[in-house]
Amino acid sequence: MKKPQIPETEQARINTLRSLNILDTHPEERFDRLTRMAKRMFDVPIALVSLVDENRQWFKSCLGLNASETSRDISFCGHAILEDKVFCIPDTLEDERFADNPLVLNDPKIRFYAGCPISAPNGHKLGTLCIIDQKPRIFHEEDAQTLADLTAMVEQEIAAVHLATMDDLTEISNRRGFETLAENTLSLVKRQKIPATLILLDLDKFKLINDRFGHAEGDQVLKVFANKLKETCRGSDIVARFGGDEFALFLPNTTKLFAEEIIERLSQSLKKYSLEMNPEYDIKFSYGIALHDSKKHQAIADLLAEADALMYVLKKGDNRMGNKAPIQIFDSALKIGQYAE
Repeated sequence: MKKPQIPETEQARINTLRSLNILDTHPEERFDRLTRMAKRMFDVPIALVSLVDENRQWFKSCLGLNASETSRDISFCGHAILEDKVFCIPDTLEDERFADNPLVLNDPKIRFYAGCPISAPNGHKLGTLCIIDQKPRIFHEEDAQTLADLTAMVEQEIAAVHLATMDDLTEISNRRGFETLAENTLSLVKRQKIPATLILLDLDKFKLINDRFGHAEGDQVLKVFANKLKETCRGSDIVARFGGDEFALFLPNTTKLFAEEIIERLSQSLKKYSLEMNPEYDIKFSYGIALHDSKKHQAIADLLAEADALMYVLKKGDNRMGNKAPIQIFDSALKIGQYAE
């Protein structure tokens, strides 16, 4: 077995890693969503966001492995951070560096490994997004590019620790975070040639709630709505508050029909929730769904513009030429302020 070498800039790398205050923190959905995506896209039993500390590799996100860390001396990721591209071992038993590695001979019995280095904004390698299988695999160049795209999303999430891409009130992405994550996801959608939809949502007459019941009550409405969005969506979907009373969803690998089902489930969830409350006012929302079309949607901004236009049709009651409005309003009566977070 060959131990991984130490980078020449090791101390600066460690200082960068520790300055993020991410080591030994609780799991976060933003990272777990990406390991779920990697696990599903590559059909592997194990996917990790691994951060290489001084003497260990620690897992910020870990799917399929009952461990929170392992020794750096036996880590595959310790080797991977020495590279500028995806580090791949198609069959560990045929590689003298790893054939007698304890992680190969014993659980999790690694036979295939691919890890893409995670870089900090200053360029230092922090760790990897890696996938592991218990059987040999062939890893094509297209696969490496897909793993690199997912890693770019991990890098954006790590950068978000400092760039404040989360909405403090609702604890979901803000507009800046949404656009960054959605653009990276859109590149995957294009490469994989899979469907995707973007939904823009807006709470109608939200100002009246603020005016009558106060801004604290309005804040509770926003929290409830954000929570219901998260509960309704899948773990790999991107959920955001754009500011004010406007929200957005980006749903990869989703048809327009499925997006409409998401809206229906959201409506039903709000209605069910309202039955548990003593209604004082209605919460209404409108939405626009834009189905990704590679010919006309080159960027997330194009999808946002289309979804916004569709939503505008509803808000203005535009039903010209006898066409049925492509969007609709769902109502839910909630007495906010009594819900349990």
